[in-house]
Amino acid sequence: MSSDDQNLIADCLSGRSAAFGELVCRYQDRLFNTVFRLIDNAEDAQDVVQDAFLSAYQSLENFKGDAQFFTWLYRIAINTAISLKRKQKAAVSLHIGRDGNGIDPLDASVYGQPSHALEQAEQEHRIQQALGRLSAEHRTVLVLKDIEGQKYETLAEILQVPIGTIRSRLHRARTELRDLLMLEEE
Repeated sequence: MSSDDQNLIADCLSGRSAAFGELVCRYQDRLFNTVFRLIDNAEDAQDVVQDAFLSAYQSLENFKGDAQFFTWLYRIAINTAISLKRKQKAAVSLHIGRDGNGIDPLDASVYGQPSHALEQAEQEHRIQQALGRLSAEHRTVLVLKDIEGQKYETLAEILQVPIGTIRSRLHRARTELRDLLMLEEE
C-alpha cells in the first residue's frame, strides 16, 4: 500500500474524515469506469460507487493494510455491482421491453469523419451488449483485465480467487465474447 494512502487512512481513523474525501477523489473516477463497464448504466454505477465508498468508510477500521487500499475498495465495489446485477437480472426478466443502450456520445472532433464516429459507436454498442450477456464472473474478469488493465495478481486479490482461476475465467470470457460478437455479425 502506498504510504500516502496509509497516511490518509490513519488520519481518517484518528478523526479527520476529510482524509477519506481525499481517497474518494483519488479513486472515484477509476472505480466508476470499472463499475460502469460491469453494469452498463451510469446512474446505477454511481450508486454502486457511492455504496462502495460508504461501506469502505464504515469498515475502515477493519482494513488490515495487507493489500492496497484500491484493491480492497475494488473488491467492495465489484461485489456490490455483482449483487446489483443479480437483483436486476430477476427484475429485467419481468420487463421485456427494457431499453437503454448505455453509450455515451463520442467526441466527434477526435475523428475527422462522422461515419467513423458512427461506426465506432455501433461497435461499442455491440461490445457492451455482448458484455452484458456474459456471466458476472466472466464480465468482471474481462473488464478488470482487458479494459482496466489490471494485473493478474491484483485481480486475484480483488476477486479472492487463485491466479489460475483468473486465467481460466479470462480465457472463457474472451472466447464467449468472441462467439457472441461473431453470432451477431451473422
